[in-house]
Amino acid sequence: MHIHILGICGTFMGSLAQLAVAAGYRVTGSDANVYPPMSAQLAQAGIEITEGYDAAQLQPAPDLVVVGNALSRGNPCVEYLLNAGLPYISGPQWLGEHFLPGKHVLAVAGTHGKTTTASMLAWILEYAGRSPGFLIGGVPQNFGVSARLGTTPLFVVEADEYDTAFFDKRSKFVHYHPRTLVLNNLEFDHADIFPNLAAIETQFHHLLRTVPAQGLVVVPQDDANLAAVLQRGCWTPVETTGRNGQWRASLLAKDGSAFEILCDDSVVGRVDWEQTGDHNVANGLMAVAAARHAGVPAQQACAGLSHFRGVKRRMECLGSFAGIHLYDDFAHHPTAIATTLRGLRRKVGTEKIIAVIEPRSNTMKMGIHRAELTTATRDANLALWYQPPGMDWSLREVVDSADVPSKVVSDMEQLVEETLREAGGNAHIVIMSNGGFGGFQARLLARLGQHHGGVQNAGGAEQCDGQ
Repeated sequence: MHIHILGICGTFMGSLAQLAVAAGYRVTGSDANVYPPMSAQLAQAGIEITEGYDAAQLQPAPDLVVVGNALSRGNPCVEYLLNAGLPYISGPQWLGEHFLPGKHVLAVAGTHGKTTTASMLAWILEYAGRSPGFLIGGVPQNFGVSARLGTTPLFVVEADEYDTAFFDKRSKFVHYHPRTLVLNNLEFDHADIFPNLAAIETQFHHLLRTVPAQGLVVVPQDDANLAAVLQRGCWTPVETTGRNGQWRASLLAKDGSAFEILCDDSVVGRVDWEQTGDHNVANGLMAVAAARHAGVPAQQACAGLSHFRGVKRRMECLGSFAGIHLYDDFAHHPTAIATTLRGLRRKVGTEKIIAVIEPRSNTMKMGIHRAELTTATRDANLALWYQPPGMDWSLREVVDSADVPSKVVSDMEQLVEETLREAGGNAHIVIMSNGGFGGFQARLLARLGQHHGGVQNAGGAEQCDGQ
C-alpha cells in the first residue's frame, strides 16, 4: 500500500512516516521546508521526499494521502486530491486507527515539556525491558529516532493540542485514547488557532473525557489552569506532582542534577543525571509516576532516569570551543525561554550566558507574548533577538524594556558576527528556535571551528565543558 504524506518533515508527520515504513507501507512525502534532524531521519528510512507541493506528485495516485495540519485550502496538492476524489485522512486519525488499537497508550500533553517528558517515559519503559512503541516530537538521544513500533502493547505518544487538519479542527490528542495521561502544564499558546485560554481548556477536557475509569491522570498539584480543566469533570483516578503533591522531589544539588523522589512521603528512589533545571525535575516526576502505572516500580524508574541522555534540540550540546560552549534549544514561548536559561544559570554560576532567539512560532509572530518576553531572558547576560522577515511588529519594544542588555539583528550573517564578538573567549551561547533558524547553528559552528578549534560532541551525547 502506497501512502503519500503531505507535510512529511514536521515532527509529528515525519515520525508517523517512520512508523509506516516499519509497518511495511510504501511511503513517499512532500514538504515546503526540508531540514535536519527530521530530513536526515527520513533519508535514513529510505523515504523519497519532494520539496514543494506540485500536484504532479499525486500522479499516479497513491492509495492514501495523509494530510498534515500545515496544509490548508488553496494548497495545490489539497485542491488536487479534493477534485480528484483521492482518499485522504489526517495524521493523528491514521495513527489512532492503525497503530494504537489494543495498545496501552501513555500520552503526554501540556504547553511545555511534552517532548522531554515523553522521551523520559519511553526510556524508563525501555530500561525496564518493556520495549515500548513511541511517537515523539523530537529525537531522544537514548534511541536516536523519534518513533518506533515497539514489541509490547505499551505505546508512548506526545499529545499535541494543535489542530488536527484543515478538515478537522479538534486537537490532535483527541484521536489517541490514552489509558495513562500526563498533563504537564497549561498556558495560553497557539494564538493562531485558539482565541483564548478557555478554548484550549475545552480541548484538554475533550482529551480528559477519553481516559477510562481504570486509567490514570498525572497532573501537577499547583497548576491552576489544569485544575480548572479537572473541575469540569474527571472520571479517572488522579495522582499529583509538585511541592505538595503525592509525588515530590527533594533536591540534592541546587541545579537539579541530583534529587530524591518521594511518593506519599516515602523515598522511592534517587536520580543522578546529566539534566539540569527545575523543569526537568518536574518532567522526571511525571515520567516516574506514569511509568509506575504501566508496571515499572518507582525505584527502577529512577534508575532509568539516571541514564537518560536528553533530547536533540533540548539544550543539546553542539560543541565546546576554547571556552565557548554552544547549545541548541527548542524554546519558543516566554516560559520555556525563562526556565531553560534559569536551569543553565544554576549550573554555570556567574559565567557569561548569551541567548540568541528566533521568535518563529505563529504566536510569537503575532506578538501575543511580547510583554512577557521582556523578562524571559533575565538569567542571561545578553539577549540577541533575530527579527525575521514578515513579522509585523518590531522586537525593538522588547529590547527597550528588557531586564538584561539586548539587541535586535535582522541579518543572519550579522547575527553570527555579533554573537562571536559578544562571546569573546568565554561564554555559554544558547540558540533558541522551534525551526531551522536559517541554518544559524551550522554557520556559527563553522565559524567557531575556524577561529577556536575544538571537536563537536557527536550527536550531542556529551555535555559541553563547564555545563
